[in-house]
Amino acid sequence: AATWTPLRTKRHEREKETTMAQLNEQKAAQRLIRSRERVADHGEVFTPAWMVEAMLDLVKDESERIDSRFLEPACGSGNFLVHVLQRKLAAVEIKFGKSDFEKRHYALLGLMCIYGIELLADNMIECRANLIEIFADYLKLNPSDNLYRAALVVLSVNLVQGDALTMKTHDGEPISFAEWGYLGKGKFQRRDFRLGVLPGSSAFSAEGSLFAHLGKHEIFKPIRTYPTMTVNTLAAAYENVPEEAK
Repeated sequence: AATWTPLRTKRHEREKETTMAQLNEQKAAQRLIRSRERVADHGEVFTPAWMVEAMLDLVKDESERIDSRFLEPACGSGNFLVHVLQRKLAAVEIKFGKSDFEKRHYALLGLMCIYGIELLADNMIECRANLIEIFADYLKLNPSDNLYRAALVVLSVNLVQGDALTMKTHDGEPISFAEWGYLGKGKFQRRDFRLGVLPGSSAFSAEGSLFAHLGKHEIFKPIRTYPTMTVNTLAAAYENVPEEAK
């Protein structure tokens, strides 16, 4: 015999489904903000994961290149940078997954090419924690490993608490960033540049520019160049990392 469902029951189920969908939307919206006060004071609204992925797909080749550099000028807790790092580590696994030595060093290079500026201290702490967790999980590191400590040193340099509009840190100093490079055989190089000069780099070298014939090295000079370093060299600098960045 056929089973009949009263219309009232069907209507009740639809209303229940609608209510649940609305609650889920409200919860999702709440995850995108910490408080109404922070939205009002700082314009703080976090980007949902699906939107981050869609935006990164617009520059898919760059987002999946290990040594491409990404700067998030309002990085929050790392919504964009987390996904960029995950894509870079996926590329490392494909290219160097069979060599533990190369995998570890190119994974660190991928981390070195991620930069962020954030106005609020609690967001910056969370961003560092999110990135080091992903990095450590991928390589199965623990906090006592030199590579783990080297990664924390890199993040303490690449993630800056400050204002991207004024290009100054939270204590009023000009923001500078390290340009990292991997030389092979476990050796890295570092040169520091002021953030204020970097946006002009592409304009100076653009075709038709008055300065197009000049090399970038003739215009954009680092404020500091470091000796070649290794993972162990970087790890040794861990003791100088501010407590909030550990």
